[in-house]
Amino acid sequence: MRAWMASVLLAMAATANAADAQWHKLPTEAYKGKQDDVYFIDTQTGFYVNGQGNIYRTGDGGQNWTRVLQQPGTYFRAIGMVDARHGFAGNIGTEYFPGVTDTNPLYETHDGGATWQAVKNLPGAPVKGICAIDILKSQFINAGVLDQRTVVHAGGRVGGPAFLLRSLDGGATWTNIDMSPWVAMIVDVKFFDEMNGIVFAGSDANIERSHALIVATHDGGKTWSKVYESARPYELTWKGSFPTRDVGYATIQNYNPDKNETVRRVAKTTDGGKTWQELPLVDDAGVREFGVGFATPQLGWVGTSKGGFETRDGGKTWQAVDLGRVVNKIRILPDGASFRAYAIGADVYAYGAAPLKPAVAETAAVAVGKP
Repeated sequence: MRAWMASVLLAMAATANAADAQWHKLPTEAYKGKQDDVYFIDTQTGFYVNGQGNIYRTGDGGQNWTRVLQQPGTYFRAIGMVDARHGFAGNIGTEYFPGVTDTNPLYETHDGGATWQAVKNLPGAPVKGICAIDILKSQFINAGVLDQRTVVHAGGRVGGPAFLLRSLDGGATWTNIDMSPWVAMIVDVKFFDEMNGIVFAGSDANIERSHALIVATHDGGKTWSKVYESARPYELTWKGSFPTRDVGYATIQNYNPDKNETVRRVAKTTDGGKTWQELPLVDDAGVREFGVGFATPQLGWVGTSKGGFETRDGGKTWQAVDLGRVVNKIRILPDGASFRAYAIGADVYAYGAAPLKPAVAETAAVAVGKP
């Protein structure tokens, strides 16, 4: 009931303040290509990572960033923070991008990003690389007392092989799930509780044969079932976003060289991922989809090779919006009855009301997101 009421209040706040919000570019170091992940713990503390082996941290809402790690040879593709001090970063691994020499798939920090160590206690077959990290705070009964634990999933990678790392104790111990019986690659992962989760994937490591694929589990990853597969080759699902437990969206990447294959699509579910329908995004063969983020079931964004797209009617219609180029990840941060949103691609953007001056307590060009 509380989660339902929170989603209602968020939707009301979003609808009531539509004129005030916009995307604002945050001051970060210049980067030529696509950066891959950003994560804010609260409105002040955030991190972002990129393929040059860099991890950056801010303590003032994104007005200033400190590079806390520079590790050439590592391609940081994902980051997920448990809290301001404890978190994980995923490396895509070798034999995919040139210049990547680091074979460690996962790194961990316990001091707010000041130091990072490779996670060494990973069981099972070697995990080639990580493309997505999902952090879930879950309540459970511990010896008759209501307690909380941190569930972490780290999945990868694009192009395969497909493995899903799973921890029920915040990373102290892990299980390693070989996902090859169900998918050929993993690009994103979302768990709703310890038992129920979604993986966004491709059906074949060879893109010519791959179809966009989404699979779901209801037993904590022991078994998976296919809940969506596109009818077209040259496709994979890239990222997913669930603004509520029932409503979710996924980007469908298309690499078909056929010039007649011009429609770009997103997938949408309204029953918690049991079934999905395709919605047209744009009719443009030059568009390649990347990140997706929805603040409410109606309001959301997609990042593409040609910039961003916004919908305010649940994906029925889309309009171009400036949130930067090649946005790979869009994250929504609840903020009371409203929210803030962050997008990372060539640059880092934040979504909120008109920019505030640095001297104001609500630091950065990130005001409360009231779309």
